[in-house]
Amino acid sequence: MELHLIRHPPPDVAHGVCYGQRDVGLAEPPEACAARLRPLLPAQFELHASPLARARLLAEALGTPRLDDRLKEIHFGAWEGRLFDEIGSAIDEWAADPLGFRAPGGESAREMAARVLAWLNGVVLERPERPVVVIAHGGPLRTIAGHLLGLPAERWLGLDFACGHTTRIDVESWGVVLRWFNR
Repeated sequence: MELHLIRHPPPDVAHGVCYGQRDVGLAEPPEACAARLRPLLPAQFELHASPLARARLLAEALGTPRLDDRLKEIHFGAWEGRLFDEIGSAIDEWAADPLGFRAPGGESAREMAARVLAWLNGVVLERPERPVVVIAHGGPLRTIAGHLLGLPAERWLGLDFACGHTTRIDVESWGVVLRWFNR
């Protein structure tokens, strides 16, 4: 399976704001981002995307996506829309347990990863005939890539997916190949 992982275009949100699943605008038109990405993608592909506007709008500029809630970014609950500076010492609790910590009313990175991997397992079991393009967010893309590349979950945060860029991973019967990252 040829898999292209694309993070949405840069969001139009002030620096330092926690936005998670909050729908925010885009700082770049999705059509411009799609035009840049198209030459890097196969001619035909299955298109999957998060339903959050920042991913969905790019997906719609590239084709007709299959939207799936499991591809949404982590839910930060009561933190969403707030400045990280306002959250205070709770950030230290998150830093101490980045996979298990859950913001009030939100979900943990481990819970987000479980739903994303459930989506990935479904796609892999379908054995798609065409390449698969996924448009989502940093957290879900780290989960997919980290899992496929065999990295321990604690190392997934080191996979820094740039907004409006694509990463290609080929999943073969004998293993996984990272073809490119953040093109």
